[in-house]
Amino acid sequence: MSEAYDITETLDVKGQSCPMPVVKSKQATDGLSEGEVLEVIATDSGSMSDIEGWANTTDGVELLDQDETEEGGESVFKHYVRKTQ
Repeated sequence: MSEAYDITETLDVKGQSCPMPVVKSKQATDGLSEGEVLEVIATDSGSMSDIEGWANTTDGVELLDQDETEEGGESVFKHYVRKTQ
């Protein structure tokens, strides 16, 4: 999935639950420049709706895509967020 985006930074929040994936995503996007893409890697299934909700209600960020994969028998959720301003 990540081949479609030029990822600027990867944020690993595996093992962390709500609200930390969103809190750390916000902190990470604050440090990006306009047009740069943050990849967030989480193991909390709630991060799918949490990060989508955060991106949809926050000016300056756009959720590009979300993906669920299996790694070592564990579900891993990847989110791609672009800073738009």
